[in-house]
Amino acid sequence: MYGDSISAGYGMAMEQGWVNLLSGRLGQQGYGFQVVNASVSGETTTGGLARLPRALATHDPRIVIIELGANDGLRGLPLATTRAGLDAMIALALKQRRTVLLLGMRMPPNYGERYTQGYAAIYATVARRHRIALVPFLLEGVADRPALMQTDNLHPNERGQPVLLDNVWPVLRPLLRTKPH
Repeated sequence: MYGDSISAGYGMAMEQGWVNLLSGRLGQQGYGFQVVNASVSGETTTGGLARLPRALATHDPRIVIIELGANDGLRGLPLATTRAGLDAMIALALKQRRTVLLLGMRMPPNYGERYTQGYAAIYATVARRHRIALVPFLLEGVADRPALMQTDNLHPNERGQPVLLDNVWPVLRPLLRTKPH
């Protein structure tokens, strides 16, 4: 798992986060995967790209789940920068014969229609270009429900974490049986 604060479990105990819940589900269902959470709060696609070669070499994952770009958007970075960072990370992982799953994000409407629509389109565009699996919006069913969000309205709380896992699971599960690219 290669993400930012959403996947790092910001604001809660690590065992409550969706990535830890994923590890538990994999074990309960008999999948022989070890989950390594290499997520870093505050990470951008530029920072993620800089860290990725070492993370791939250190952990030698079969599947790489990328959940990055939200901090790029929240900082108002150019859409081309976010797209280039995601493109480069995916290309690097695929070149090393890793299966990649991309987790999409969206920006709040106060960033303006042009930016929010352009931002949301990045994930579908890069997933299609690289022919990889995509969860269009990781926070689907969570971001619009205050009871599932922390008071910052950016990070899901512990009640929202199982929903995140349920958003990822149907797209991830088929990848658990496939061979890398």
